[in-house]
Amino acid sequence: MAAGRCRALPLLLLAALGRAAAYFPEERWRPESPLRAPRVTVAIIARNAAHALPAVLGGLERLRHPKERTALWVAVDHSEDNTTALLREWLVRVQGLYHRVEWRPMEEPRSYPDEEGPKHWSSSRYEHVMKLRQAALQSARDMWADYLLFVDADNVLTNPDTLGLLMAENKTVVAPMLDSRAAYSNFWCGMTAQGYYKRTPAYLPIRKRERRGCFAVPMVHSTFLLDLRKEASRLLTFYPPHPDYTWPFDDIIVFASSCKQAEVQMFVCNKEVYGFLPVPLRSHSTLQDETESFMHVLLEIMVKNPPAEPSRYLSVPPKSPDKMGFDEVFMINLKRRADRRERMLRTLHEQEIACKVVEAVDGKAMNSSEVEALGIKMLPGYKDPYHGRPLTKGELGCFLSHYRVWEEIVERGLGKSVVFEDDLRFEIFFKRRLMNLMYDLEEEGVGWDLIYIGRKRMQVEQPERSVPHVRNLVEADYSYWTLAYVVSLQGARKLLAAQPLSKMLPVDEFLPIMFNKHPVSDYMKHFKTRNLLAFSVEPLLVYPTHYTGDDGYISDTETSVVWDNEKIKTDWDRAKSQKMKEQQELRREAKNSDVLQSPLDSTARDEL
Repeated sequence: MAAGRCRALPLLLLAALGRAAAYFPEERWRPESPLRAPRVTVAIIARNAAHALPAVLGGLERLRHPKERTALWVAVDHSEDNTTALLREWLVRVQGLYHRVEWRPMEEPRSYPDEEGPKHWSSSRYEHVMKLRQAALQSARDMWADYLLFVDADNVLTNPDTLGLLMAENKTVVAPMLDSRAAYSNFWCGMTAQGYYKRTPAYLPIRKRERRGCFAVPMVHSTFLLDLRKEASRLLTFYPPHPDYTWPFDDIIVFASSCKQAEVQMFVCNKEVYGFLPVPLRSHSTLQDETESFMHVLLEIMVKNPPAEPSRYLSVPPKSPDKMGFDEVFMINLKRRADRRERMLRTLHEQEIACKVVEAVDGKAMNSSEVEALGIKMLPGYKDPYHGRPLTKGELGCFLSHYRVWEEIVERGLGKSVVFEDDLRFEIFFKRRLMNLMYDLEEEGVGWDLIYIGRKRMQVEQPERSVPHVRNLVEADYSYWTLAYVVSLQGARKLLAAQPLSKMLPVDEFLPIMFNKHPVSDYMKHFKTRNLLAFSVEPLLVYPTHYTGDDGYISDTETSVVWDNEKIKTDWDRAKSQKMKEQQELRREAKNSDVLQSPLDSTARDEL
């Protein structure tokens, strides 16, 4: 008992001392308040960017950094479109939210005297942009900004934490790796002794995120963060170049040289998905090409991410969807796949394509009596070429969905229609390329029944025959997938006349039978008339959003149950399916190399 009292004494003494320490008012204290957020200047230099600004500015607005600790430095550079008016409208509406706004408009001139077009980078353009970047850097220094974030006017930041994540890296110059539809990004892994781009084995593993981290690189550009608190940042310049500078007269190369001279290492981070950027266009490209190229960036964002919503402080002109000259555009979608429907409708709307949604037949929900009532019978002897299994209920529903579209085409007498499934992604310039193809077909008087827009080519030993005088078209050989295709009224009639419900097999096996290109003759003998005139776009205009093994991959046809036995589940696709894997590499001699190419096929560059 006494020992217990002894142990309690120190605690009582401490409590008494604590009260005594806080007895006088001047000795009372509270915990320190947190540090204020760093001061950041965001610099935007825009030229002919009216098509991109709503999405780009929307991304900036959503950055999780206090706007009262953020300054905006915005300049317009020789624009032919309404970039100046859009930026002025935005700045007027948001200036009260941000700490400071510096606005450098330029109404005239609208072009450079030595440029060949709006996408051509002439010497005078490089010099002017360098001067603007230097002015932004000086402005940030003058206001004692802690950081300076450069964002190109067509770079969309989709991750609201981008700024904080870059600050946490504690680097003088660091860029978030931006994604594009190709290998292109906003960094280099190699540079020649003359300051030019150099391909290296290190690039693609970083670009594909096979390696993740923050990597030392010789060049970052487009969107990057400068830490102006670092002592070495005082030596960084964009203009003028150093007197001994001998590298190309290019704003990003001049700055990379400045970093090298100041012994400042550039870094690129790919730990997260931060945002997206377009692949640069060729110098002969038009403003319309640039608008469509950026629109494709918005489509790519939606493949695996939420849409890049536009700024709420800008009025965006309404879209005017049309049917691209077709009688109807069908989009097949399962009612329970609302996510796919919403993404696909948004994707089509962005391209100004009007469509009719067709509710897909949900094969998994059909019972045996419903199947029998439709007179559906399996093709005798049919087995999946890869798994040796019979038809699945998912494949049954897929076939019936397309079959009903063909029925509607015939009932309505639709001369030419497009059919889309809901799990595809579009190639750049999709609408224009498809419309150009249909125009060429009409001009040349080529008869056709069906044209694959997206497919998986299965015959990979020999090239397919190109169509004379028609760009981007070949005679289709054995192919999988019904992602997207064009079908004529005559083609739909031929498909229905074959009475496929009484000898059912997957729809993408049925179509090659109908144009006499299926490798299994035992299947073809059940269909006596096989005269479908089938072609394929080359290169393809659509691809699947996901392949087997990709994050988010779900197959409603392969992962199902056998059509006439619900107890037998089919999950082969996840384990070993070849059907939904990417197109295997074609042998050199099997490539369709003699196809007439469209100028749009080579408009954009890839890695550089």
